[in-house]
Amino acid sequence: MSQVESDVKTLVIDEQEVSAQAGQTILEVALENEIKIPTLCHLEGLSDVGACRLCLVEIKGNSKLLPACVTVVQEGMEVSTNSERLQKHRRTILELLFAERNHICSVCVSNGHCELQTLGQEQGLTHVRLPYRNPELGVDASHERFTVDHNRCILCTRCVRVCAEIEGAHVWDVMGRGINSVVITDLHEEWGKSTCTRCGKCVQVCPTGALFDKSKIGSDHPKYPDFLPYLNLMREAQ
Repeated sequence: MSQVESDVKTLVIDEQEVSAQAGQTILEVALENEIKIPTLCHLEGLSDVGACRLCLVEIKGNSKLLPACVTVVQEGMEVSTNSERLQKHRRTILELLFAERNHICSVCVSNGHCELQTLGQEQGLTHVRLPYRNPELGVDASHERFTVDHNRCILCTRCVRVCAEIEGAHVWDVMGRGINSVVITDLHEEWGKSTCTRCGKCVQVCPTGALFDKSKIGSDHPKYPDFLPYLNLMREAQ
């Protein structure tokens, strides 16, 4: 067998036979074949960390649910992406995200443009059965252009990764552990006093209303995270 042939994997996703290159993840192959798997922390152009767990899939012969974004394809793998078990898990994960902080869609600047809200609707989430934690979290509006509202943050770390991997500034990071985790700038400085380059990439990739542009409060507030593949393409061309 040639090296080229050995680099090609054949697997089945939702009863559809597909081919993949060695090293690709299940999520990458599914997207290439127009098989939708819900995600929140994944974003094309950034590294994958498997943080949100919404992309969990079933693999025949494995009792565990595995995150599609960081699970590499194997020859002969049989994957299920939308079973009843997976739907139940995804609704529970979304309930946990809504209950953990203060996601009140009707008064959020990203209402109608929020990926968390959209996924809740797509997964048929009509109510949250869990008690809301309602933590007392701050809002940092010290930056001249942007605001961070920790009440809306789901710790997807997109802002951390885009700042490090695309902008190269390494301003954002995560402080604390478990339910006490929060995103911070520099060594927990106010955003306005940080070493932020003011590029706004972190705001564009945020899937909720945690990071937003002050100039768009009270108006239509879309974000455009799909600029990342273009940036990567342009950098490779240079």
